[in-house]
Amino acid sequence: MKVSYYPGCTLKTHGKGLESSALACLEKLGITVEELPRWNCCGAVYSLADDDLIHMVAPVRDLVRAKEQGNEILLTLCAMCYNTLARANALMKNDPEKRKTINWFMDEELDYSGEIKVVHFLDFLRDYVGWDKLREKVTNPLKGLKAAPYYGCTLLRPKEAGIDRFDNPSIFQDCLRALGAEAVDFDMSTQCCGTYQVLGNPEASLKVSFDILKNASEFGAEALVLACPLCDYNLGKRQGEMKNKLGLANDMPVYYFTQLMALALGVPEAECHFELNREISLGFLKERNFLKASA
Repeated sequence: MKVSYYPGCTLKTHGKGLESSALACLEKLGITVEELPRWNCCGAVYSLADDDLIHMVAPVRDLVRAKEQGNEILLTLCAMCYNTLARANALMKNDPEKRKTINWFMDEELDYSGEIKVVHFLDFLRDYVGWDKLREKVTNPLKGLKAAPYYGCTLLRPKEAGIDRFDNPSIFQDCLRALGAEAVDFDMSTQCCGTYQVLGNPEASLKVSFDILKNASEFGAEALVLACPLCDYNLGKRQGEMKNKLGLANDMPVYYFTQLMALALGVPEAECHFELNREISLGFLKERNFLKASA
């Protein structure tokens, strides 16, 4: 199988652990991906203004690049990139008037009408690979790891872009179980981490991130697993602030789900870029001997 692939900005810098581990996993699964040529930032967020069509140009241009490649699927890794591209794709497919205006404005590009299917890596695994095949490829099962899957906002909202049911999602849990881990459900798994409020109201975002980690810990989680670089920053990188300002009792390791998948599939540790995680995250995996089978 060959699919188009959109990396997004952060995965080339601070989020290399998400991209590198995911691409290594895809190779293990026999999936060939073609990175979009001349891709640009997706815009990071989908505009809330109904008539703000200029903000659709960035994601639609990426969709045009995918159409030019001739593949049917555009694969994404970052949850926010997925959300922006999927919603822009739906608009171009379902709203003829706005589609006409955007295509007219982008007069040097191919016309685009929603021909590409935008998928996140999680629903690609579920719908095109299958949990059974993923389970068969596991050589280093994450047995005994109590991991809490954190969905956040953009994988499930709004309904038309969600990769699973908002009220009772299971796709993340199914993925972790296929890797041999114990998926820990917790009440705040779909709550917002504070996202860009880290810039406008950093104390408020710190508090909500603190509440999420505390809730996951109360339900027995040893680690938090996510799919968004901004969530990783708020829930992982800011734990030192939480300890100093809010009294966070214990550090919690935070990982991209692709990093844990890579370990389970026997991908070399170097391709997971754990040096970009907090030190506790790598230390926890070594302490539990989850790195012993990677080489």
